[in-house]
Amino acid sequence: MAPPVAASGRSTRRWVALAVLAGSQLLIVLDATIVNVALTDMQDDLDLAPTALHWVVTGYVLAFGGFLLLGGRLADRVGHRRTFIVGATVFGTGSLLAGLAETAVVLFGGRVMQGLAAAVLAPAALALLMTVFPPGRDRNLALGVWGGVSASGTAVGLILGGILTEALSWEWVFWVNVPIAAIAVVSARVVLPDSAPEQTERFDLAGGVLATAGLAGLVYGLVQAAESGWTSVPALLVLVLSVLALLAFARVQAVRPHALVPLRLIRNPTVLGGNLVGLILGAAIYALFYFLSLFMGGTLGYEPVAVGLAFLPMTAAIAVASTVAGKLLARTGARSLLVASALLVTAALASLSRIAPDSTYLSTLLPAFVLAGCGLGLAFVALTTTAVGSAAPRDSGVAAALFNAGQQVGGAIGLAVLTAVSTARTASLTPEDAGPSRNAITQGWSLGFLVSAGIMSTGLLITLVMIKDRRPNPVPRQR
Repeated sequence: MAPPVAASGRSTRRWVALAVLAGSQLLIVLDATIVNVALTDMQDDLDLAPTALHWVVTGYVLAFGGFLLLGGRLADRVGHRRTFIVGATVFGTGSLLAGLAETAVVLFGGRVMQGLAAAVLAPAALALLMTVFPPGRDRNLALGVWGGVSASGTAVGLILGGILTEALSWEWVFWVNVPIAAIAVVSARVVLPDSAPEQTERFDLAGGVLATAGLAGLVYGLVQAAESGWTSVPALLVLVLSVLALLAFARVQAVRPHALVPLRLIRNPTVLGGNLVGLILGAAIYALFYFLSLFMGGTLGYEPVAVGLAFLPMTAAIAVASTVAGKLLARTGARSLLVASALLVTAALASLSRIAPDSTYLSTLLPAFVLAGCGLGLAFVALTTTAVGSAAPRDSGVAAALFNAGQQVGGAIGLAVLTAVSTARTASLTPEDAGPSRNAITQGWSLGFLVSAGIMSTGLLITLVMIKDRRPNPVPRQR
């Protein structure tokens, strides 16, 4: 009877490891939005200028998106568990620092620390999941959990941020991370595998510098363009320089024998297709949360906590759909799930283009939330399989980083472009000598949702053209 007991022990350890990894992913995703509801209180307590307030959000996104590729390759070289522990430690430290901040500089510094930590923690965690769960039924179920956490984290951040700010204070949107990060560090030493680093070749320093400068510059330039306008000279200059850095990065990767992003990853059509669809999904979905938060809080007059709670049906739909996707993956393949998810998300965005100042939650928002939640739940499971699961083990860290970076950059691009589209639409409906009306503002958001639906439909085309519906070979049920 010993072998079954041992197998049962390994199985229990595996699922505990998943809880640790999924918890770290939830920390990373929700911290992009958990501060949103608390921004006004931070501004009052720390006397932050309105022009500086956005750096509470931008500092995190900039550090996270800019350093992801470098963090992923470092995880492959140093070791995934070691990188995970360092990342969780720094994340908790940055959270503690931000909560203790009495000046803007300390607050921004804490947020940048969180972003840098997330840039190494996210790819290390996903690579560890692929190591802990070999291909088969259990991996598919684990990806279902991972996808549900990744897709619902944004909504959870809004809900939790509102509750903590109203019940306690704004500092707790940061301090809540500290015990979770500490538990992750302690648990990682017990339940996560201590594998040797996969990489032994020279580190691509030039590629790392160019990728970091290019991605960070691109995210920063897009954020500035969305706020200052597309004619802003500083924003345009940063965007041009970031594009040049990324072009130089691509050139370096093509000629270096030990590239930061190996060409074998880019030449894999399934990996490339999964990353492109992930980028498009990020572009469409980031704007969804942004516009809907403004619409419910501004036009419909919802309180901050009510805005967060309004996303609960979407969160529930994500959880259900990701669980179902994990079970269906072996039978249907990732391609079929991606087609279904693209159709669902496109339909949700198209339906939201009908919003009006007198729209109601039950008739207009709730159906779209459920459709979008189901689509996101399917998408994240299938995309993780195609973009990361199809990569070789030695490239799992950088593949996970590439996937995460695509979503971050896609989100920044989508938010900048769709904000410009909606603002232009509102301006066209506003007389020169008057401020924008509720109807004009709502019509701007409506057009933004319609353009988002068009963007998402291109993800469907990429799925049909680039991603092959490879069904995994049947494997024995893992215990």
